[in-house]
Amino acid sequence: MGNLNKVMLIGRLTRDPEIKEFSNGGKVANIGFAVNNRRKNQQSGQWEEVPVWVDLKAFDRESGRKLADLAEKHLHKGHQIYVEGHLVREEWTGKEDGKKQSKMLVYVDNIQFLEKREGSAPSGTEPTEPAAAKAAGADTGAKEEGIEEVPF
Repeated sequence: MGNLNKVMLIGRLTRDPEIKEFSNGGKVANIGFAVNNRRKNQQSGQWEEVPVWVDLKAFDRESGRKLADLAEKHLHKGHQIYVEGHLVREEWTGKEDGKKQSKMLVYVDNIQFLEKREGSAPSGTEPTEPAAAKAAGADTGAKEEGIEEVPF
């Protein structure tokens, strides 16, 4: 039996991306992200939005997309995006106590803007909006080079 490790999320950035550059010229954007789950409050009977915080990492690929550059240039706290990626468990040894630590996060494979970005000029043609973005009432804005429209 095969394996599948794919994550698809629509949510908002909880902070501006933090950029780290490597000595070999590589770059990573650490992105705080939140999605909402809905649940019914047993006491009031009302539906509530419950945030789920997720850490994302977007890398510049040597041969391919420069997702860290894209995040650094265009993403800011509060922006709504669609993200495709895969789960990764990062492990390290704590500097202070020497204990092994780990956390689960998403390595980004694709980013799609769901709002118009500041300073973006109209492309002359209407971009194709994914069905989920339409259902959420989101505006995909102009298509950026390297950003793919992903059918849902």
